[in-house]
Amino acid sequence: MSYKSDIEIAREAQKKPIQEIGAKIGISDSDLLPYGHDKAKVSQAFIDSVQSKQDGKLILVTAINPTPAGEGKTTTTVGLGDGLNRIGKNAMICIREASLGPNFGMKGGAAGGGYAQVVPMEEMNLHFTGDFHAITSAHSLLSAMIDNHIYWGNEQDIDTRRVAWRRVVDMNDRALRTITASLGGVSNGFPREAGFDITVASEVMAILCLANDLKDLEKRLGDIIVAYRRDKTPVYCRDIKAEGAMTVLLKDAMQPNLVQTLENNPAFVHGGPFANIAHGCNSVIATKTALKVADYVVTEAGFGADLGAEKFMNIKCRKAGISPSAVVVVATVRAMKMNGGIAKADLGAENVEAVKKGCANLGRHIENVKSFGVPVVVAINHFVTDTDAEVQAVKDYCGTHGVEAVLSRHWELGSEGSADLAQKVVELADSGQANFSPIYPDDMPLFEKIETIAKRIYRADEVLADQKIRNQLKEWEEAGYGNLPVCMAKTQYSFTTDPNRRGAPVGHSVPVREVRLSAGAGFIVAVCGEIMTMPGLPRTPAAETIRLNADGQIEGLF
Repeated sequence: MSYKSDIEIAREAQKKPIQEIGAKIGISDSDLLPYGHDKAKVSQAFIDSVQSKQDGKLILVTAINPTPAGEGKTTTTVGLGDGLNRIGKNAMICIREASLGPNFGMKGGAAGGGYAQVVPMEEMNLHFTGDFHAITSAHSLLSAMIDNHIYWGNEQDIDTRRVAWRRVVDMNDRALRTITASLGGVSNGFPREAGFDITVASEVMAILCLANDLKDLEKRLGDIIVAYRRDKTPVYCRDIKAEGAMTVLLKDAMQPNLVQTLENNPAFVHGGPFANIAHGCNSVIATKTALKVADYVVTEAGFGADLGAEKFMNIKCRKAGISPSAVVVVATVRAMKMNGGIAKADLGAENVEAVKKGCANLGRHIENVKSFGVPVVVAINHFVTDTDAEVQAVKDYCGTHGVEAVLSRHWELGSEGSADLAQKVVELADSGQANFSPIYPDDMPLFEKIETIAKRIYRADEVLADQKIRNQLKEWEEAGYGNLPVCMAKTQYSFTTDPNRRGAPVGHSVPVREVRLSAGAGFIVAVCGEIMTMPGLPRTPAAETIRLNADGQIEGLF
């Protein structure tokens, strides 16, 4: 049996005017700033007007470590949101915006799939409402003002060897990881080594996604450390006097974007920090606004629970003062078989023993999520090749961990296929079982926070860091940054820093290559192993097959 592609399904969507979608959650036409007919930004005035309302229940969707077999975390997030509405609940979803880098690299789109999608799909995966361009521009403005400050006399006495602020572009481009800037003579400034990160790794992106309003945004931007003087004292963005202009550039980007699912249910799509090199969650302002207008809010955290969910709990919830009432861990039979040692080409054949062997990865994630004090349900994202015996093997395994696994067929059937999962989520969220707590306190020393994540979440034996890194962390503690949480930059494919080690490895080490202080965002970044903050394109990038067809429609993106 043949199935329609995601883009074919998306093109057949019976979208409603965005004003009708807004009305479902109490947003009047005057509080929507439309971008065309099917997407709009929500005004700050509306956000301010709902702050006295009681919060709904927050549902986090996370997953096992990603594999080439596919897991479908965003698809499940969308399907669950539709399923909750199908069973009569007032629910909406909150997901991240897509980065152009992975869209044209390996991923090829990030708006769900099958009959569990957010639309308009093409716009969401391309320029959308311009938020990422605004973030790139604000980041670039600061970069330009730093070099301009140095050129015109360097009043702040910046040590040009210690400029910490890198440049960004929203594309995978390994050639820009390390560059030499300001070549070409006196009129071009003072030559120095520099480099680019991808926009979704920018501290400006993290700040926008953690800020509560424009005033908070401007303060956080001012707190960015851009460089150090020869006496090693920090130079802040506010010393360069850039935060005001950066806020102006981000004024519209700060407002959440309202769109809809294929079943015309409301969705906020806003912000997009990577989960392996940043904190991997949609914006605080979108999530907190959704909690004021819906009884159940379904959101996702990037990649596996060892990255996205850990950062959601330890960074986003801590900073925003929110907590989940239930967590959904997404798994597939195909991914279990791949974790069990089966090659991608052989995943179609039934192999119950491989499923059982691969479930160790799922079990580790279940244990980790439960350690935050939140009830868990496993969603088995159904593939047509799954057999009853394989599905039952996953359900039986989850039972040994004290959690229920629910087969969900949202990709194929939309909300009809996710209704059972929605019922179980409501049961858990309304049970009062949640007793959420981050896994480390604010006042724990920074290196111990890194060790806590490595040992409790990754099951590592030790963290490897040279004395220079340990000294740097101590200096930051002495400077007043010791209470910040830690954002681990690590491969998404494994609990270890080796992307090829699947399953649930133990007895490994986590090497920390570098630490960065994101004083504006309010966390320390620990760069582990070979992870890059500027990804490269694969041997055959998705961009090679993306084009317009004869009808002017986009092909190859999905």
